[in-house]
Amino acid sequence: MYLKQYETGRTFISKLQYNSDLLEELNKICIDENIKAGSISLIGAVSSLKLAFFDQITKQYINTTYAYDEPMEIVSCSGNISVKDGKPFCHVHLIAADRKGKCIGGHLVQGTAVYAAEVIIREYLGEDLVREPDEETKLSLWK
Repeated sequence: MYLKQYETGRTFISKLQYNSDLLEELNKICIDENIKAGSISLIGAVSSLKLAFFDQITKQYINTTYAYDEPMEIVSCSGNISVKDGKPFCHVHLIAADRKGKCIGGHLVQGTAVYAAEVIIREYLGEDLVREPDEETKLSLWK
């Protein structure tokens, strides 16, 4: 089991730029503010959506599994912040609904266009939360 204790640090509240890339904006905030451990909560809508799925058999992300070029409502979006390759890194999962309420979810990747997004980022104070390749799963996990 992996268990570390952190204190709560700063809290950031942001409205993301219209038509920006959702993941790029989240990573930019964390890099600019040097957040090395934290959590993300987000609500809003996107004008296009791109999500990935990690195939446990091939041990690879399938980046084109969920790509929608249509308006969607963000039903749930949460993630964590750690350090990967020496810099702050956002790992985010998102569920979105189309106009009929049909939901799709997955791992947020670059290529999702913000329509409106309000985000809360909580920083955790303590040692850096670092990701490294995990031999068993082939994922980049906390060490």
